[in-house]
Amino acid sequence: KIGQIFPPNCERVGKLVVVSIGSPSELYEANPKLFLNLISTRQFAHFPFRRPRGAHKGNFGHVLVVAGSRGKTGAAAMAGLAALRAGAGLVTVATPESVLPMVATMVAEIMTEPLAETEVGSISSSNLDYGRLARLLEDKTVLAMGPGLSTHPETIQFVRNVVRQFDLPMLLDADALNALVGQLEVLRERRTRPEALGLVLTPHPGEMARLLGATPAEVQRERVKVARSFACEYGVFVVLKGYRTLVAAPNGQVYVNPAGNPGMASGGAGDVLTGLLAGLMAQSGAVPLADILSLGVYLHGRAGDRAAETFGEQPLIARDITDAFPAALQELRQRVERELERDYYIIP
Repeated sequence: KIGQIFPPNCERVGKLVVVSIGSPSELYEANPKLFLNLISTRQFAHFPFRRPRGAHKGNFGHVLVVAGSRGKTGAAAMAGLAALRAGAGLVTVATPESVLPMVATMVAEIMTEPLAETEVGSISSSNLDYGRLARLLEDKTVLAMGPGLSTHPETIQFVRNVVRQFDLPMLLDADALNALVGQLEVLRERRTRPEALGLVLTPHPGEMARLLGATPAEVQRERVKVARSFACEYGVFVVLKGYRTLVAAPNGQVYVNPAGNPGMASGGAGDVLTGLLAGLMAQSGAVPLADILSLGVYLHGRAGDRAAETFGEQPLIARDITDAFPAALQELRQRVERELERDYYIIP
């Protein structure tokens, strides 16, 4: 029931146990009026959680994170580290040349690429000249772009042209979303290209409001409707962050994340989510993108819950979420195996 999942009534629900009553799935799966889905561990039963013995890093994708600017190096480093924690085989962070040494020293396991920069230390649009970025993208599986970019006019133009010109799977967050304000036709152009692969937008309510020319309060009042309408209209996946984070797919299906806590309302938590999602996208092969994103937001929330159990909600910082991710993933593996053996599951 919707009231059991969304506020304010969900606050009055204790332990929620979901039990099958025997309704055949064909009675509701094809019904267009039924588009809300609660994310549960059963959704991830088909994920390849265990790796083949003969696997190597090339089997698990290569994420390129385009992020960072002067004064915002942490965003780039956190996104890169989270992509590695999610299991990507390789991660490269491309960032302005002057701040690259700081990013590189924060995470020893990432690779880095210097980008030409503006006078304020943000990414310059000149990085698209002479095929420079195209060469950088040649061997990459996923592009994640946005954390800490800044809104310098050249950087805004860089983001818009990247979305226009390149067709690999792409995830846009933070200032990459701000670069699209008033320029949503860029998304329509990409949708018309059959070779363009999945595009994911991960706004918080404020960013979603700016994209729509609305207010955050208006977005919050109609979260499901807003995310679903945008995803369908522009042919993108929308991860609308916040309490009960939503994953809206272009086919109209919406997935609701029950995990997470208020302690995650801390700077950098969104950068961690960007990296986690990109890392999962890079290695998941033929798994539907809606399921990959659902897995990412669920694990992000559960990692936040485990971190809150250790530190409390108030002291929780973004790094704690990344550090708790391995335990959250192990917990999920065990729950999937356990719950497949019974006919009910429990919402955390």
